[in-house]
Amino acid sequence: MSVQESRQATGRKQARRPAFDRDVAERLATTEYQRVADLLERLTPEQWAADSGCPGWDVRAMAGHMLGMLQMVASRRELVRQQLASARAAKREGGLLIDALTALQVRKNAGLSTSELTAEVRRVAPRAVKGRVGLPAFLRTQTMQDEQDGWWTYAYLMDVVLTRDPFMHRIDITRATGEPMAATADHEGVLVDDVVREWAGRHGMPFTLELSGPAGGRWQEGEGGERLSMDAFDFCRVLSGRGPATGLLTTQVPF
Repeated sequence: MSVQESRQATGRKQARRPAFDRDVAERLATTEYQRVADLLERLTPEQWAADSGCPGWDVRAMAGHMLGMLQMVASRRELVRQQLASARAAKREGGLLIDALTALQVRKNAGLSTSELTAEVRRVAPRAVKGRVGLPAFLRTQTMQDEQDGWWTYAYLMDVVLTRDPFMHRIDITRATGEPMAATADHEGVLVDDVVREWAGRHGMPFTLELSGPAGGRWQEGEGGERLSMDAFDFCRVLSGRGPATGLLTTQVPF
């Protein structure tokens, strides 16, 4: 076995897994998709046209991507179609697969009116949840190499990342539009807690962290170390690469 093959094998063995059970993942996904649809239904035409904060996307484009992700996991055929098409585009253009995938999703849903897009989110969401939690066990344990973050199990992608993605985009949209961000301890608080624990495991250093708001709390590992205090959603934005970071906050977490 070559050095590269040995490193790949080690990476697969250490591939990231979800920290919570599948029933928790199902509840979080279901609630997150409901929150997305509720937010989109409140938006005015001016808010749909607002800059999302992600380069090249207004809120309408971001919502098209969010629906595209739902469509992808709601149908095995659509999953294969999107993956193959984006892989070809990434190879042709020399970019990242994830960028090609999200661009494809925006284009796919560009022809929908905003009311049609919102209705489609509500219609597809239950099938997307079923497609994610119903992934066969032998596939959940398979590994994939993320272009920027190392090795993941498919269970981590399905149970964790695909719920964090719309959660983060809700933060983006509420910041762009001034709409209130839903914040409860039993949903957003669970998502933030999972992010904190993964972040702590990634950097492995002592710290004390206090996050404000209904989704916040207090965490401590070891003695001494950095003391951090900030809004819970701002913390998530920084760890996603959306804000300036120093010290332990430079350790990013996938969203």
